[in-house]
Amino acid sequence: MRLAASLQEFPSHAETGRDKRWPLSRPLLLLLLLLEAACSTIPRKGGYYEHDGPGRMPLAEVESVPNAVPKPEPLSPIGNQPYTVFNKTYYPLKDAAGYHARGIASWYGRQFRGKFTSDGERYNMYAMTAAHKTLPLPSYARVTDLTNGRSVIVRVNDRGPFLNNRLIDLSYAAAAKLGMLRTGTALVEVDGIAPWENPVQVAKAPAYAAPAAPAAKATALDPPRLYLQVGAFASRRNAETLRTRLEEADFTQVCVQRSRSTPNMPFRVRIGPLPSVADSDRLARRIAAYGIHNAYVVVE
Repeated sequence: MRLAASLQEFPSHAETGRDKRWPLSRPLLLLLLLLEAACSTIPRKGGYYEHDGPGRMPLAEVESVPNAVPKPEPLSPIGNQPYTVFNKTYYPLKDAAGYHARGIASWYGRQFRGKFTSDGERYNMYAMTAAHKTLPLPSYARVTDLTNGRSVIVRVNDRGPFLNNRLIDLSYAAAAKLGMLRTGTALVEVDGIAPWENPVQVAKAPAYAAPAAPAAKATALDPPRLYLQVGAFASRRNAETLRTRLEEADFTQVCVQRSRSTPNMPFRVRIGPLPSVADSDRLARRIAAYGIHNAYVVVE
């Protein structure tokens, strides 16, 4: 769930529905942040939060909504400055060129329709948009479901999501095209689209709207692996010590992996592979209760 980006500025977010221009006192702002953090624990029914969900447009029509068409746009005057949420500071990128990441996608729908996004626009659940913590506002990205191979192009115009190790929050339309409405989440790959890329070529790149047999596509893909990374160390000895501690605390599937991409901290302690996003969420809560608060999801 997207929350206010800082205590100095109360930006507009689809999930707050409050305009940043409202003059809120600091104590009231703190109270609102706490209340919104509490509401993020609302249990899901199916693929969406209680009181949220699809609109009246038939699903077949939603799945036929065309991809966003990338085009050069000036950055929004709001939503592109460093901001802090839950004691973590985020630094928005200047452009989307070269951005590449894997993680968990979620989506938001009817409950937030018409409310303000972080760049001051109104959230349209039937538009191909998304929320991301650091991609510029606005910018464009290709989102690919690593399980079924479907791919969409979205316009990023909101900040978030900040909870549950989520990488990107998709509009209802984008989630429908990826086929993730019922599950509520998907393991995805996100690639930023540079403003100088040919928008016609990008828009015509393969993107799966509603294939008749998505399962056939899924069988041809290498299944993604989901881990929870709980530590990284310069020495294998320290990594092995943490693994032993976790195993003594009845955590299973704990492994130490060596990474060439992080030469300063090459020994990574991970738990997995995990069978589902729900399992990673439960494990993250259990790890936090154990005292490790900086664990995060890794998708390979």
